[in-house]
Amino acid sequence: MNKLLSPISRILVALIFVISGFGKVMNMDGTAAMMTASGFPGSSVKFFLIAAIILEMGCGLALLVGFKTKWASLGLIIFLIPATLIFHAAHLGDPAQTQMQAVEVLKNLAIMGGLVKFFIDGAGAVAVDTMTYHHHGPVTVAGTR
Repeated sequence: MNKLLSPISRILVALIFVISGFGKVMNMDGTAAMMTASGFPGSSVKFFLIAAIILEMGCGLALLVGFKTKWASLGLIIFLIPATLIFHAAHLGDPAQTQMQAVEVLKNLAIMGGLVKFFIDGAGAVAVDTMTYHHHGPVTVAGTR
């Protein structure tokens, strides 16, 4: 059962980051405008937008295929902390946005919980990590340990 559930759970968690990163690439101007409206100084918006795309796409794809899963999970956790605080928790005091932003904060906390699980336990079955690492250490190109 774990051989089926491990890749499915990785895919489900990874998709939100891959799709979000792709959306940022497809609408960089709109995303930059939203970041500026959230208080980012204009001079740093481009840097943080590109960093967000690299983290979401790079770590999201790595998690998707189970490559360096612990590092990918850690990268996404580190990304989610300021993203949650800046774009969602900061708006909890606005009565017009409280309910929606509370859902976003809780969603991100739930995602972080899943990422912590991958950080602790690794990729699980059907992953690049498990294909290249065996019980006694890494397999070299020549097939020796």
